[in-house]
Amino acid sequence: MTNPWVVILSALFVWWFSTGAILWRVRRADQGGPNAHLWSVIGGLPLVIAGIYGFFATRGDDSVLAVYIAFLSALAIWGWIELAFLSGIITGPNTRPCPEGASLSERFVRAFGTIAWHELALFGTLVLMARQSAGVDNAVAVWTFMILFFARISAKLNLFFGVPRIHTEFLPRPLAHVASHFRLAPMNWVFPLSITALSFAAACWMGRAYEAPTEAAFVGFVLLAALSMLALMEHWFMVLPLPDQKLWRWMLPQAVPPLFVKPSTGSAATGPIRNSRK
Repeated sequence: MTNPWVVILSALFVWWFSTGAILWRVRRADQGGPNAHLWSVIGGLPLVIAGIYGFFATRGDDSVLAVYIAFLSALAIWGWIELAFLSGIITGPNTRPCPEGASLSERFVRAFGTIAWHELALFGTLVLMARQSAGVDNAVAVWTFMILFFARISAKLNLFFGVPRIHTEFLPRPLAHVASHFRLAPMNWVFPLSITALSFAAACWMGRAYEAPTEAAFVGFVLLAALSMLALMEHWFMVLPLPDQKLWRWMLPQAVPPLFVKPSTGSAATGPIRNSRK
């Protein structure tokens, strides 16, 4: 379990499987009754409870097994909050599509309003985890959550300012309005900063892994480096013409109408809002 390739492949598999599991669950809830998404979130409570328990149980344990458990615990906490967001339970006060012709500032306020409570929940969780991780022997969980948090903020900013490729097909019915706040564009000024920051983070973690004094520290730093590289890869998926959606499309049930709202194109203001199954 300390071989670097085993560590990297483990992180890759957990990333792929956990993403697919959440997408599968919200797609199935789309096909259920009016409370299906709520029951999905309630049914996922054991996941977040296990994540919280694993986080507290591993803080003082610097073994290799504890590092893996801390990594998985952070992903469990993150995954449940993401499930609550995609299920429309923890989103934001704005539940309407962005109107045609909205200015950049208005679109930003509306866009933040669609995800406000979710972002605050993530930030609050990160702060609590950081406070509980001060001076501990095993801080892999909080660093894992921190990478996910800042990578998400970066991705959302890129979607807002505009990227060439946006996959709205994975948006569940409760979040169909979110796509109207995205923008299709050749490039934006945030993307180079995002790529540079994530590349730097991955390089730093790899450097720390090379100098790690113990096997547990080595595994932890490699996991964090792999997670940073996966976040970097997800950013490149917004630009490069790669069929990344096929990684999960094959395992998901057929999407259910209503069809998704298209991202805006052209200027900073939104263009016409139509329905699309991109």
